[in-house]
Amino acid sequence: MTFPKRLLDGYAKFRSGRYAEESERYARLGTGVQKPTVMIIACCDSRAAPETIFDAGPGEIFVMRNVANLVPPYAPDGKHHATSAAIEFAVIALGVKHVVVMGHGRCGGIRAVVEGGDPLSAGDFIGKWMSDVKDVAEAVRHDHDHAHGDDTLLLAVERASVEHSLANLRTFPWLRMRENKGEVTVHGAWFDISLGELHVFEETGRSWAVV
Repeated sequence: MTFPKRLLDGYAKFRSGRYAEESERYARLGTGVQKPTVMIIACCDSRAAPETIFDAGPGEIFVMRNVANLVPPYAPDGKHHATSAAIEFAVIALGVKHVVVMGHGRCGGIRAVVEGGDPLSAGDFIGKWMSDVKDVAEAVRHDHDHAHGDDTLLLAVERASVEHSLANLRTFPWLRMRENKGEVTVHGAWFDISLGELHVFEETGRSWAVV
């Protein structure tokens, strides 16, 4: 069998561990429908899995992961829009109460935008996908104190990108309508991989704070 051994080993542990302990829950979930109250839009980065960070069990969080945890603007143009489709499904079909955009430290996609060059200049998809962040990075760079070093600039762009994605979320008319009615709330978050710290965005004061 050519299936990755690491995955087979992990599956074996899952079957004898978590599945065995929660078999009734899995059986219930498998025969019913999912009813998560939270959607998280996170990065594909293997170090920042939302289910692990928030200690979530099966069926608790509806997760959409893409490169650099981006939310594109509303664009019903008939093309393929995986992230937009997931948001639509979560908000309209599942009726989630919270939509969270979660960035993280040392994001490779954001770093590529800040530093330029590959992988943005290569490939068929990644450059176009990250193009919306370029203006965000330039705006942050314009106001950034370079004396603090590149890591500080990278952090600032990571967080500004989350804020930009929150603004893009509100271009989806059915989400904005539900937010105005108090039926759904949008949130920004940023996870420090090294320290295991979660920072949340306070929109009232437009500031970030550790929780």
